[in-house]
Amino acid sequence: MTRGALLEVEDLRVAYGAVTALDGVSLSAGSGEFVALLGPSGCGKTSLLRAIAGFVPPVAGHIRLNGADIAAVPPRRRNIGIVFQSYALFPHMSAAENVRFGLDSRGVPRGEARARVAEALGMVGLTELAERRPHQLSGGQQQRVALARALVIAPDLLLLDEPLAALDKQLRVQMQTELRALQRRLGVTALFVTHDREEAFSMADRVAVLRDGRIRQIDTPERLFAAPTDAEVAEFIGAGNLLPIPEAGETGVEIAWPEGGGLAFIPHDRIALAAAESGPRIVARRFLGVSVELHVQTRTGILRALLPAAAPFAIGDAVRVTVAAADCRILPPG
Repeated sequence: MTRGALLEVEDLRVAYGAVTALDGVSLSAGSGEFVALLGPSGCGKTSLLRAIAGFVPPVAGHIRLNGADIAAVPPRRRNIGIVFQSYALFPHMSAAENVRFGLDSRGVPRGEARARVAEALGMVGLTELAERRPHQLSGGQQQRVALARALVIAPDLLLLDEPLAALDKQLRVQMQTELRALQRRLGVTALFVTHDREEAFSMADRVAVLRDGRIRQIDTPERLFAAPTDAEVAEFIGAGNLLPIPEAGETGVEIAWPEGGGLAFIPHDRIALAAAESGPRIVARRFLGVSVELHVQTRTGILRALLPAAAPFAIGDAVRVTVAAADCRILPPG
């Protein structure tokens, strides 16, 4: 657990009938920290968010907020802001009325509520659109209304369940930047559910990778990318090559294979290529803007190398592959 954590989840178990959704999940989030929950559909990300929010009762385990166990506290008394994937706006209410809803249910006086709604709409840049209804707003504007509604209650914790999934790519990237900047400015602790690796890595202080109802690894994006703990995490992150360690070497491939067999993890950007008269050949080339991904056919499988875009290699070229010993490590199968 993070020392002095605002949120602490300990050995949490959630089940829907005979189906186990969370199997002993533990994690923490410090004050002002942004933690992404990353994993494929059905891995337990949303179940974890719903349990923290109070919508799903846990079978076992503890959820503590500011040091207090909130397992028996009703959702409306947990002071947690939530932004859903669908936004869940009331269609018959204006943007301002949607934002004010949480304050009205808490009995906040009308004058104070009016001021707080105006402040929240200002935070997300919607002051001029306060009287519009959801159908009169774009997808990005609706997302901002949902965010303002979650923030207007001054939550101790902000839960975001794939709130950008419905946006097109360009707007999604813009909203990632805006959301992260606002969260930093307010200093609110946030848990962000996503299945998008790039989104998680670009926004989070730490990323928790979930699989089959368990957290397989939680770490900074940099550490996850460079040092996944097992083969399943490495495969999902997609940050490097997973190759079976060969029993013997291969001409043109200079890799300091670890001893002991198993799977070797080699980051894409730690592979050096040089022109050669013979040896492994490039079988695919993907231009990525500032970089190029080259697929090299070796005896053990395809090796993907990430090089600067100006790298002078083409499909069919023979190359010499070099990887330093420090950049090649054995991983358990998962």
